[in-house]
Amino acid sequence: MIRRLLAVALATLVAAGAHAFPTKPVTLVVPFPPGGSTDMIARVLQPRLQERLGGTVVVENRAGATGSIGATQVARAAPDGHTLLVSSLGPFVIVPHLMRVQYDALRDLEPITVVVQAPNVLVVPAASPHRTLADVLAHLRANPGRMTFGSAGNGSSDHLSAELFWQQTTTSGTHVPYRGGAPMLTDLLGGQLDAAFGNINFVLPHIQSGRLRTLAVASTRRSPLLPEVPTLEESGVREANVQSWQAIAAPRGLPADVRSRLHEAIVATFGEAPIRARLQELGFEMVLNTPEQFAAFQAAEFSRWQRLIQTRNIKVD
Repeated sequence: MIRRLLAVALATLVAAGAHAFPTKPVTLVVPFPPGGSTDMIARVLQPRLQERLGGTVVVENRAGATGSIGATQVARAAPDGHTLLVSSLGPFVIVPHLMRVQYDALRDLEPITVVVQAPNVLVVPAASPHRTLADVLAHLRANPGRMTFGSAGNGSSDHLSAELFWQQTTTSGTHVPYRGGAPMLTDLLGGQLDAAFGNINFVLPHIQSGRLRTLAVASTRRSPLLPEVPTLEESGVREANVQSWQAIAAPRGLPADVRSRLHEAIVATFGEAPIRARLQELGFEMVLNTPEQFAAFQAAEFSRWQRLIQTRNIKVD
């Protein structure tokens, strides 16, 4: 009898210490315009997270300043789990090295999980004379700085992929930044650009249609979507792998029980077979790591891109 009373008392104390959640709508802040990969991840998550949490979940696109406006909004929000950041790697590990931001990426954001990652791939127009990575390297060495590599903008992952590639191969090309991936892709398909390191889920439809040729995958292993395409490492280019990734974080100070509930619900949602299969078809690889693993990964990525940006003297206009 005494044991039963003690157990009831302990359960009451635990319940009293737990945080009621959610008590209002949960906002998934996407720091980019609608329609991109990150926005898609948030909108896949929204309805199922709403069901699992038993409360309203909404997506808010808060674009601007390369994602730092939305990241700042989340960093300054109450750490109660009702405001979450759904973002690609830029605001987490790249943007703070390129411009003055109003948040500390490593201290002001509470990691929940990296949802997916996808490798960048080196692509050229179908009419390009370059049919292999060896062709590209030979051309770069014979014509320093004359081969054009397009990107979605200064400091984007496709820009940094090219800079890392040139650094690791001791070659040089010409970076051509655009205001977004769509206009860059238009010129690449039209032959106005020689090459680009595009994210696989962005360029895959044009690879499959035959309008782009893939020469290498910037990953430690071959992509199951492009099994015949070698990795950079297989071709002798070391430490030039670049994965774009999408992750979820909250304001620092999130209660442990709320973080645990959010992590469980998010992992369960993206672990559902239809959702997992659809994302894999688009070129994404599931990660779904723990908050602790995300924190360690973010710190390593933060340092990696800091070194490259400083070494290559990369600036944003």
